Amino acid sequence: MTPNGKVRTALVIGGGIAGPVAAMALRQAGIEATVHEAYDSTADGAGGGMTIAPNGQNALDAIGAGDLVRAIGTPVTAMGLRSWTGKHLAQFAPPSRLPALQFVWRADLYRAIYNEAERRSVPIHHGKQLTGTTDTASGITAHFADGTQASADVLIGADGIRSTVRSLIDPDAPEPNYAGLVCFGARMHQSKMPSTDGVMYMCFGKRAFFGYQVFDDSSAVWFVNLPHRVPMTVAEAQAIGANEWMHTLLSAFADDRTPALEMISRTDVGQLLITGPMENMPEVPTWTHGRTTLIGDAAHAASSSSGQGASIAAESAVELARCLRDLPYNQAFAAYEQLRRPRVERIIKLGARTNSNKTAGPVGRVLRDLVMPATMKLFNPEKMAWQFDHHIDWDAKAAPLTCTPARPRPRRRNRLGPV
Repeated sequence: MTPNGKVRTALVIGGGIAGPVAAMALRQAGIEATVHEAYDSTADGAGGGMTIAPNGQNALDAIGAGDLVRAIGTPVTAMGLRSWTGKHLAQFAPPSRLPALQFVWRADLYRAIYNEAERRSVPIHHGKQLTGTTDTASGITAHFADGTQASADVLIGADGIRSTVRSLIDPDAPEPNYAGLVCFGARMHQSKMPSTDGVMYMCFGKRAFFGYQVFDDSSAVWFVNLPHRVPMTVAEAQAIGANEWMHTLLSAFADDRTPALEMISRTDVGQLLITGPMENMPEVPTWTHGRTTLIGDAAHAASSSSGQGASIAAESAVELARCLRDLPYNQAFAAYEQLRRPRVERIIKLGARTNSNKTAGPVGRVLRDLVMPATMKLFNPEKMAWQFDHHIDWDAKAAPLTCTPARPRPRRRNRLGPV
């Protein structure tokens, strides 16, 4: 810590996507950051697909990493909505002044960011499962299950929707809720279908939700959100097996007049990705305690339906680094939360609304399909521009909070030492 209270060192817990992005942003801010990941190995090959929105690309551009996404991504110029009958419901896109969304496979994005973090000399330590912290007047120490520990000026939790850091900040913090959907996807190397010309289609099926995009070379991606009343874990979903799930998916789309049945039937069973339950994260009342704060899904997990999870995680990582660059850590954490909380919670609410459309019953489907076309005719893309047209000015000096919003203090149970 510098004499004026500025942070010099940081521990980042979580080596997925948000963690290495945060570490790169912190190092650009002049703060020595190290990443500690619970798993013994890297996450190569894990996960399905996602879109990186213009705002997410902008956040990465602020730390010179936006080209990583554009190098591995495929542009998504618009989103098209269809009913189970094949009826066109709506089409929308970010304003034309903004860059296109980029579709990426999570595994490709993870590897690109991991490699870039290593290139920038960010230390990433694996097999470091956090068990507790000791927060003192001079710094914070992280304690790991292997008996080792690490110390720094601050600790940042980027450890996902089931964050250990979040539970250490507030033992009463909420847990994710099952959204009533189990998710699947596949990459088709040859779909034998014409290109969708940059449009990703979202089909509200009779029994399940189907999304797809066919690229110019006839390769394609599809994904399914299947209503499933009983909650299940990723491991439980995968234990059922790809063969049985393929039969279930074919049955779910048997009556739909969309490409779902054709694309699923042409997919090799070995290509099926069983990504597991879709979950919603309730509002996290406390992001910060002492020298610890949260970013990404640990603080604000947006449903995959929002298409913004990775993008807003990148935004938060960059904004936190900017605040820590310019302010003492306690002021930086407060300013960071004031900057981020209203925006991310607004995006999360939009994603939850989309999930409710995906699980609509027979009456809800009819009403949705009747109302949506008329509603979208009146839709002004500029009304949704706030999501995408979000710019982080890295060079602007972060300002301290003028007044602190009243939020409940967590009932802190320190697990290893004084705070």
